[in-house]
Amino acid sequence: MNWNAFLNSIVYSVLGIVVLCVGFIVIDKLTKPDLWDELINKKNIALAIVVGFFSLGISIIIAAAIHG
Repeated sequence: MNWNAFLNSIVYSVLGIVVLCVGFIVIDKLTKPDLWDELINKKNIALAIVVGFFSLGISIIIAAAIHG
């Protein structure tokens, strides 16, 4: 087993997750209603779908940036 490749994949995975979380926090701060309150307390399904697609889009961008 190539430990260098394994370590690289772990580092890039953690980096990708951190960038995704930072992106969510930035979007949360830029929007007027608090996303967390809308999602958890008010159970806004439409906003949950938008946030889900945002997460997928940012994840694809991060994966493309890391991959190549």
